[in-house]
Amino acid sequence: MRPEGARAVKPRDAATLFIIRRDGPKPRVLMGKRNGGHDFMPNLWVFPGGRIDRADFRAPYATDLRPEVASKFEAHLRGARGRALALAAIRETFEEAGLLLARPADPRPAAGPWREFLAQGAMADLEALSIIYRAVTPPSLAKRFDTWFLMADAERLISLERQPDCGELEEIAWFEFEEAQDLNLPMVTRSVIKEAMARLEDPDRPIPYMRFRIGPTPAREL
Repeated sequence: MRPEGARAVKPRDAATLFIIRRDGPKPRVLMGKRNGGHDFMPNLWVFPGGRIDRADFRAPYATDLRPEVASKFEAHLRGARGRALALAAIRETFEEAGLLLARPADPRPAAGPWREFLAQGAMADLEALSIIYRAVTPPSLAKRFDTWFLMADAERLISLERQPDCGELEEIAWFEFEEAQDLNLPMVTRSVIKEAMARLEDPDRPIPYMRFRIGPTPAREL
């Protein structure tokens, strides 16, 4: 928590990825369990993702954002920040869960956080992404994030098998939506799962935007 009397911390830009499998009787979502030693959301089940890095602004990609996704980002963010957030979500999914939302490509050298990803012979598949939620964590927290929740079908992964020696999350698994709701989840993650369930019935529904002030405020629309 933020020390009493201290000014609220500015939220950091972040993105996370809701990956959905449709190859079973019911849709399933990828969830990962955070290590108990983390100082932010320890032992909770989350979607893979994380904060934006400067390298995400210049990382190569195989396909670009679909026009309707790009225009939504552009309505709320400056410059190429939306694309960088999408790339951050894909990079973090590889780092945390060992999965590549990407197209096969020739391995290429790189420095920084994209080095291991590009060495796999893959380039990010931004076309696979849609936006389903945005949330800003409360000002009372010492760590705050302005997080865009993106969704992609698991069939766009290069493989469902976790890459060896990858994965910062303690455990990953695929859960039916009802099962996922019974996990130890952050409040916003539970809301995103409910939104994804509704979006399967109505893909054109408005995108919620939850911003906390003194207490939770009703979700607005992007």
